[in-house]
Amino acid sequence: MTTAGEGAHPVQLVSDGTFAHLGTDGGIGTGRGTVPGGLFRRDARHLSLWHLTVDGTEPGTLYPAGTETGRTAVCVLTPPGTRDQPPAYTLFRRQSVGAGALTEHLRLVNNRPEPVTARLDLTADADFADLFELRGDDRAYAKPDAVREARTTDDGVVFDYHRADWHSRTDLVCHPAPDTVRPGDGTPGTTARVLTWHLRIEAHDQTELRLTARARPHGLPSETSGATAGPPTPARRRPAPADDLDRACAQGLADLDLLTVPVTGVDGEEVRVPAAGIPWFCTLFGRDSLLTSYFLLPYRPGTAAATLSALAAVQGVRHDPASGEQPGRIVHETRHGELAHFRQIPYGRYYGTVDATPLFLILLHAHHEQTGDPTLAARLERHARRAVDWMLTDGGLDEHGYLVYTPDPEGLLNQNWKDSEGAVCFTDGTQATGPIAVSEPQGYAYDALLRTAALARHVWNDTLYARSLQERAHRLRERFVTDFWMKDEDFPALALDGDGRQVDALASDAGHLLWSGILDEGHARHVGRRLLQPDFFSGWAIRTLAAGQRPYHPLSYHRGSAWPHDNAVIALGLARHGLADQLARLTEGLVATAAHHGHRLPEVIAGYDRSVAPRPVPYPHACSPQAWAAATPLALRTARRQV
Repeated sequence: MTTAGEGAHPVQLVSDGTFAHLGTDGGIGTGRGTVPGGLFRRDARHLSLWHLTVDGTEPGTLYPAGTETGRTAVCVLTPPGTRDQPPAYTLFRRQSVGAGALTEHLRLVNNRPEPVTARLDLTADADFADLFELRGDDRAYAKPDAVREARTTDDGVVFDYHRADWHSRTDLVCHPAPDTVRPGDGTPGTTARVLTWHLRIEAHDQTELRLTARARPHGLPSETSGATAGPPTPARRRPAPADDLDRACAQGLADLDLLTVPVTGVDGEEVRVPAAGIPWFCTLFGRDSLLTSYFLLPYRPGTAAATLSALAAVQGVRHDPASGEQPGRIVHETRHGELAHFRQIPYGRYYGTVDATPLFLILLHAHHEQTGDPTLAARLERHARRAVDWMLTDGGLDEHGYLVYTPDPEGLLNQNWKDSEGAVCFTDGTQATGPIAVSEPQGYAYDALLRTAALARHVWNDTLYARSLQERAHRLRERFVTDFWMKDEDFPALALDGDGRQVDALASDAGHLLWSGILDEGHARHVGRRLLQPDFFSGWAIRTLAAGQRPYHPLSYHRGSAWPHDNAVIALGLARHGLADQLARLTEGLVATAAHHGHRLPEVIAGYDRSVAPRPVPYPHACSPQAWAAATPLALRTARRQV
């Protein structure tokens, strides 16, 4: 058997904050690293093993598992057979994810003119591993006094996990009930159970087996986590796509429907927001959710309203060095797993981001501008003012003149969108030291100050506050080019380090400056043209770092790969400055990339040139589906309409 996590191309099912990775036969194998197999909810794996055998052997796969809707997969299996002795029966396997559960419907069809009895053995287990344990980064987390148990019920098995005040559970319910349930192979540390059925199938007839594995995570009321899924939301009726960009937009919207998760809004209401991506980021993120919502704004303004409400609900209110929380700061990510609960990782509510706060203000004004409705901007006035206060104080604008961050050795060393270690580097590859002022958040800050000034003037009726913010924005713009423009390279520096030195790697961050408007027209148009030169533009997309520099690596996370969302921001900037030819080339490359992935843009692709390979080279750890990549085609459509 080949299963997810053991080399098979996985099938991904996603719905309502629950996702599963299955192998091509619908099975789950224990795994770590790039694609761990399992059923996941709230950062925990609630099924780690799901292995079906028929008549004591591995079934053959006639039709490998493939998704129908993103929520459902089907495959066709048979017991062994030959040309002269074909299989006695066929199994039609249908699996769906929703409302915290994996449901499986096995239909067994008798191919013979006499009754047959099929023996099915399902080996199941739940290790309740936290997602952070499965990343393949060789980190280990102590779990003192943790206890895993399995007990047989009348209609299946219950898997339990206890650690101090933490309790998670997975209920496996079977119809019909298994004939027997026995322990697995006895491997230490496992609670695997083998469920066995002997199913009689009459001549040329069929019978069915229905299984439901329901995740009951810690922290959710049992009546909520155990609720039965209602009927799926009807697909939005859209006209047939006319070209590849339309197809990518349709796929992106479908993926965003799958990635939507329920969270609590600012007044305690439930809102539905885009989770960042599968498998590692099925949760609310600050930067990711804000940019995704911005890209969607002309098409689904309600997503922006939900995201702003959700982030306002968890806006920082105190100083906490462990989590990076500061008054007014917008959260980077929220986590609900065991390791966050026991503070073995800092990400329960982690605020280590320098750019989510200005992006929050940008989206708030953009929502008002798009909809013409001042209600949300008025409702979140207090939160917006606190966000501005954070930019001026803890964010560093008053003290340093720029938004800055100090690398967090226990969390994120870099706190802009390129948040991997070493991403903010000099041309010799050396990581910048702090306090670090990366270029693109300064543009966000400039735009946020101007947009908040507009809200103060037109919604909050505070002209003095509006004038103050405008003056700060203009001063920021004036000093930015003086401090960041590298005369020898004729290009913006990636950052200023703690000593005020220009961090001189040539990076795609400069493209964000076109979108925010912090560059004057001449500098902006020069940067836009430069980004479409061959060292930056691979033919598929603009690389995060220009090729030819010492730290460039086409398979790195942020030092040579290419990210669709990064390119989407650049595309909007190209449109802002009327660079139609450059926008057309960039759009063609991204749309072609999507076409090679079934019109679904992955989170990130390798930086190899289009002349080297006939299709984009995958980045091995990319999330897919992923929210801001899914929204990228919509941003491209908007940009194309603006020029």
